[in-house]
Amino acid sequence: MESTAYKRVENNPKFRELVESRGRFAITLTVVMLAIYFGFILLVAFAKPFLATQIGGGVVTIGIPLGLLVIVSAFVLTGIYVTKANTTFDRLNAEVLREAR
Repeated sequence: MESTAYKRVENNPKFRELVESRGRFAITLTVVMLAIYFGFILLVAFAKPFLATQIGGGVVTIGIPLGLLVIVSAFVLTGIYVTKANTTFDRLNAEVLREAR
């Protein structure tokens, strides 16, 4: 009995759409986060004088806000994923489950 329900879900085009769109979206956000992170690491490795530039003549350098930007971007991208998951992906999931019954 359960194996037929699994087959119905697997063969459902909306399930395939859910899996593919969720995967594409997750990969896109992962690539964005990796680009931000490795961009910052490359700046640390090859542009130390730029990162050491003081802002406003004080003790704060450009590297500090850029480092904070890396951390904040992780939270923002997580929020974007959660929002998409709670709207689009949950709707598709509910449709798949409704059709499987």
